[in-house]
Amino acid sequence: MSFIGSPAATLIFFATIAISLLALYQSPRLLDWSLFRPYWFLRRHQYATVVTSALVHADLMHLIFNMMTFYFFAFPLERYIGTFWFVVLYAFGLLVSHAGTWFSHRNNPEYQCLGASGAISAVLFASIMYFPDQSLFIIPIPVPIPAPLFAVGYLAYTYYASKHPHGRINHDAHLGGAVAGLVFVALLTPGAYRSLFASLF
Repeated sequence: MSFIGSPAATLIFFATIAISLLALYQSPRLLDWSLFRPYWFLRRHQYATVVTSALVHADLMHLIFNMMTFYFFAFPLERYIGTFWFVVLYAFGLLVSHAGTWFSHRNNPEYQCLGASGAISAVLFASIMYFPDQSLFIIPIPVPIPAPLFAVGYLAYTYYASKHPHGRINHDAHLGGAVAGLVFVALLTPGAYRSLFASLF
């Protein structure tokens, strides 16, 4: 995968990895400061956590899973729709997913979460709308995985994980991000839906 032609995705990718590793292994204070806390979001004006929580992950596997998904889908998508619209999509996915999280947990003072799952889910589903025939390889699986199948598995895992929560991973954000990605494509390129349905039927 080439980073050329994808400056925003490249910056997000490396910044997220670097800041997450710093918070996880060197600065617990940074991790705590980055947490998105719906109950305190308005009460303590913690508006910056919409962004900071997306730059830090709850654990190493959470980081690897999100960055793997981002790596496969974000770079070609940015080259296709352009840097400006890619940044708009990423921000839109982040805001929509955080809004859903805030609404669901706004009365729970104990709830807190981390991760860019909503924004990455938006990227994943928008990418599939534009490139429904793409596939990806995940070691040690010896055959390519069709992107739509990966997306279904992604949401299935999210649904299961949201029913069996652990740690500070925002599993609820995946669904909101997926909807944001689909809405984004419908608004920016409605013809993508016609092309997809034509290829299916």
